[in-house]
Amino acid sequence: MSTTTIIPEHVEEPHWVTRAAFPILSIVLLLVQAGMGIALFHGQIWLVVLLVPVVSHLMHGQLIGFHEASHGLLRKSRRLNDFDGLLIGIFSFMSFTLYRAAHQTHHMHLASERDEELWPFVLPRISRGRRVLFAFLELSVGIIFTPFLFFRTFLRRNSPIRSARVRRQIWKELALAALVWIAIIVALTYFHVWTYFLCLFLIPAVIAANLQSWRKYIEHVGMTGHTPNSATRSIVCRTWLGNLVAFTLLHEPYHGVHHEHAGVSHADLPRFASSLEPKTPEDVPPFPNYRQAFFHLLRSLGDPRVGAQWRGKV
Repeated sequence: MSTTTIIPEHVEEPHWVTRAAFPILSIVLLLVQAGMGIALFHGQIWLVVLLVPVVSHLMHGQLIGFHEASHGLLRKSRRLNDFDGLLIGIFSFMSFTLYRAAHQTHHMHLASERDEELWPFVLPRISRGRRVLFAFLELSVGIIFTPFLFFRTFLRRNSPIRSARVRRQIWKELALAALVWIAIIVALTYFHVWTYFLCLFLIPAVIAANLQSWRKYIEHVGMTGHTPNSATRSIVCRTWLGNLVAFTLLHEPYHGVHHEHAGVSHADLPRFASSLEPKTPEDVPPFPNYRQAFFHLLRSLGDPRVGAQWRGKV
């Protein structure tokens, strides 16, 4: 799904650390989880509680890595890229091939009624009450709602995923995920380590899934345009803390750039920041931080909608 894009020569090349963000964050995640395990073993619950938000944020970064892999941009090797995507997908209760196929509609039909990833907010025929309910579920139990959203795309009548080969691969990945999780559950039960699983994985994963949902809503919900700069909120923060957050989120805050240049890896997205400046009256300039973008989103949660098809609708 990548495309050819000319990288601006006048912008400085990303540091190698920036390009290695995903493996660095993966190592840090494993180290912090190991620290949580040691703390739990010694009964230091206070330390476990303090580390849960850290693990959740790093897991959120893994989910963005999953997204990068769907574009073939996480690793130079296609096999390793797809292996990472498959692995993250299993622990996210998601088929990698299913996500990649459905995510294509998000890029091909951004904010239109054919954008499966922003269902049901792109459909004016869906009642406000139902849209508010779906928003509540996605923002509070994203770990369940997000797989439901993609499985709906796969299983519904007139699914955009029509290729027999792709559909077979999705079923294979779902079967593999089921086998892996059965083995995990058996091992957890046999070794009596459910408490470790709950603290080190499940609780942070639930929070990470909700963080993913909130970030998705910040990026799109309430935007009624049809172009990357009018259907997307981007964040360009110039502070050291903002740069650190962008690093840990694989520069996903530059979301409008990603939609305009889907074939550009996360490390290069900041080099296109100038393209986020408004060019038409409907374009929205980038926000200086997530706080302001969050408050901009809040105004639309009472009637969540996305896309130009909502213009003129009361």
